[in-house]
Amino acid sequence: MTTGHRPTIAVLDELLAPPSPVASRALEAAAVVSSPALLAHSRRSAALAVDLGRREGLTFDHELLFVAAALHDVGLAGPFDSHAEPFERAGAEVARVFASGAGWSADRAQRLVDVIVRHAWPAVSATFDVEGHLLERATSLDVSGVGVDDWPAELVAALVDRVPRDGFGVEFGGLMSTQAHRKPGSEAARTIRAGMRDRIAANPLDRL
Repeated sequence: MTTGHRPTIAVLDELLAPPSPVASRALEAAAVVSSPALLAHSRRSAALAVDLGRREGLTFDHELLFVAAALHDVGLAGPFDSHAEPFERAGAEVARVFASGAGWSADRAQRLVDVIVRHAWPAVSATFDVEGHLLERATSLDVSGVGVDDWPAELVAALVDRVPRDGFGVEFGGLMSTQAHRKPGSEAARTIRAGMRDRIAANPLDRL
């Protein structure tokens, strides 16, 4: 990890705060169906994605990014766990319904779907989908420590202290293994075959 000054409470508060009433409601909706560990993952992912976008000088839609981060794993929750669709696609369609109810246009709701689906890709170019790029990188760090040197060590440590992991890695690894078993052609299966559980076990965020 890169080094720098430990972030202030105000900095963490701002990174974790929903940027709009719709974003706040998305987090509340995720809390209804998500386990505490999955919800905390969504909160850390949102903060990491926003911080990365700002430090890399990218222009991004903060509300869209936050809502996507809040809802990106609802397809793993029991009520929305599809028997056939990949979890990211199932969750993205739940997010589309949320966005429509929040008054978003069809085009904006589709952007939300795209970002959530693409967060499960191996990589997303910032020139192709900046919000998808930021969410993919943030979730990859939080899940398995990929790209840990792209964030200041002090920020990551302070964020994990504020929003603890509390067994997230074990829970998420189990959920992904279940998805892989049931849906062998999915991105979840690809990541499990590529050693995701080993990367989760070695994630440096769990040793901060």
